[in-house]
Amino acid sequence: MKDFEDRRVGLEQELFLVDEAGNLSGRADEFLGRCRELAASEGVDPESFAPECATSMVEVNTAPARTLEELSSNYLDSLRLALEAGRDLGLRLYPLATYPLPVTPTMREEAHYRAQARTMGPGRFLHAGRCTGTHLHLEMPDGTVDPQLGVGEGLPPAALEELLNVYNLATALDPALVALTRSCPFYQGVADGLAARTAHYRGDRELAPHGLYADLPLLGDLLPYASTAGELARQQFTRYEAWLAAVTRAGVDPGLFPREKGYLLKAAWNPVRLNSHGESGSTVELRSIDSNLPDTVLAVVSLVKRAVDRLRRDGLTVEPSEEVGVLSVDGDRLLVPGFAYLRGHLFREAAARCLDSPQMVSYLDSVVEFAGDGVPAFEGFTTADGGYTNPETELLGELAHLAGPIPEDEGLRLVRRSCEELEERVATLRAGRGTASAETGAL
Repeated sequence: MKDFEDRRVGLEQELFLVDEAGNLSGRADEFLGRCRELAASEGVDPESFAPECATSMVEVNTAPARTLEELSSNYLDSLRLALEAGRDLGLRLYPLATYPLPVTPTMREEAHYRAQARTMGPGRFLHAGRCTGTHLHLEMPDGTVDPQLGVGEGLPPAALEELLNVYNLATALDPALVALTRSCPFYQGVADGLAARTAHYRGDRELAPHGLYADLPLLGDLLPYASTAGELARQQFTRYEAWLAAVTRAGVDPGLFPREKGYLLKAAWNPVRLNSHGESGSTVELRSIDSNLPDTVLAVVSLVKRAVDRLRRDGLTVEPSEEVGVLSVDGDRLLVPGFAYLRGHLFREAAARCLDSPQMVSYLDSVVEFAGDGVPAFEGFTTADGGYTNPETELLGELAHLAGPIPEDEGLRLVRRSCEELEERVATLRAGRGTASAETGAL
């Protein structure tokens, strides 16, 4: 087993493809072909650029890295290459998590996408083509995650403990990641006060019953903490069985999703999930981060990585407690909010009220201080009066004059400006190799 200090992190970011005017473009395959040509000419893995469920979305993957500085460099280089491919074709990348104007995306026709559309309902499945996220992979000891068993067998107790503690910490961080990374407030032209991507992609039976996974929470919602590795493995099977039951009810052949081909783990779209890579690679994947401009992405990656590094370095055991509403170190234990409060209150505050709740502020304070090893850090997330901010707050302030749905010209202007900001920030951060944001956590 690798020493925990050698653990790597990886990053995937989904982005919208638009034309020069800011309209969504369905030229993803052409764009990805150009990305792969450029990647091959520069010795970069062409598979770093991948299709998504809609022809107007793409995914940029970052090679795994051991340090924040290395991850930042890899990430910015991948974005630079993608932006260059776009310029060659007269296309741009829009980096925020929802496209602000009404749109009906063209969904891909591969069998697994058709099965998802039939199972969820074609109209509801369109939410997946209107939302983009950022996924952070935290490397675990080799073989910890098994594609057919969920959790590997015969592993050292220390490896299983690490997996369990990182998984539970990732679960405890979910409301913070939702609140701090809310990016575009508009969805289909309307800002309704909810975290747009979270509401429409993840859903919630009370808060956002229209969301993609609102009726199938085992498949797309945050799942409870696990108390043992065996319980974590059973969680994977319960979810997989729920998916097979759902596709069967929809008249889809469940044989399209065999466990021997990895669908125990792949048939899952939860905010925290297990992944296997290659023969023995294993990660815990955090999927609740909105797609954003790169300095926000790097800041939140820094926040998570530092929190996980401290958990491993100090040998802490994550222990949910209904008696606390914040992260709190007690000896060799990291106490985290009980799941009922985390999912029932903090998540809904993050998705609805966002940053003005006293309970949310206390919880965010504890997350930031834990990641900062007991001292205030990540000043870029905070305001002068000690509160918190996110990219959505800035946009809402600038568009406060709008009394209803965003007009088309304003929406296209927002898209073009966001594209320009992406291009400018990639250039600026690459000039400094992105170390300032990654090392200080500043937005």
